[in-house]
Amino acid sequence: MKAFVFSILLMITIGKEGYGQIKKSDLNSNVSSQNKSNKLIVYGSDTCHFCVDTKAYLKEKKIDFIYYDVDINLLKQREMLIKLQKAGIPVDNLSLPVVDLGNKLVMNEANFENFLKKLN
Repeated sequence: MKAFVFSILLMITIGKEGYGQIKKSDLNSNVSSQNKSNKLIVYGSDTCHFCVDTKAYLKEKKIDFIYYDVDINLLKQREMLIKLQKAGIPVDNLSLPVVDLGNKLVMNEANFENFLKKLN
């Protein structure tokens, strides 16, 4: 019985379309389709007060944006990391929110007020 359960678990984890696996072509098509949008893309977390404040600021200024909670949406988390790597931004000191301005990525760093000014 143990061998049967082990073999089932092994097949599930090794399976080509296993849980959590994404084809690279699917991810790249999502990244390229998002870049065609003229809206800001905000990658953040609902547990991050800077992210919540950024969303409130953008709504107050009536700036169109798309928000992705990277704690919940792992596909968008991976998309954000790929964009950061392509831009040459190290992810070892990642600070949320990360905002995609179309051709430029902006990340919250030391001064939150300066970060918000960059979003206009």
